[in-house]
Amino acid sequence: MPEPTPLQTLLDTLPQCGRVEWIGIRPARGEPMQVLNSVAVTPGKGLEGDRFKGRDTSKRQVTLIQQEHLSAIASCLHREAIAPEVFRRNIVVSGLNLLALKGKQFRIGSVVLEYTGLCHPCSKMETALGPGGYNAMRGHGGITTRVVEAGEIGLGDDVRVCD
Repeated sequence: MPEPTPLQTLLDTLPQCGRVEWIGIRPARGEPMQVLNSVAVTPGKGLEGDRFKGRDTSKRQVTLIQQEHLSAIASCLHREAIAPEVFRRNIVVSGLNLLALKGKQFRIGSVVLEYTGLCHPCSKMETALGPGGYNAMRGHGGITTRVVEAGEIGLGDDVRVCD
């Protein structure tokens, strides 16, 4: 195996550990988010009770967003704060740059997730956040993941890269 490049070494160095701050599910299209303290997670099904109806290979089984980005979005909209459920993501984490998980599998509680892409805002954010909401979220929408190993995720659980 070739020696890693300096850039690859930087990308692979992620000693930080994040923390789950909020969990929510969308029971059905257009329904309000339900806030949870913990949730069971299954490959191909995502979070128990969530409206996700994909397949084992679906790349959007669980969505995550950084708590630090909620403040950035609120600031762009000249607000003090915005409740996590407005963003319609499943899990809010703090203390870890989610983009650093690109190409990696990571563990939250007993669940293993795999980074599959960026979770771009949709046009509903303009309605949910008001004029400019879509643009305020650009670059701050979080990530999409696929469930690799089933388990349970709870508030306060660590978020760390798998070895």
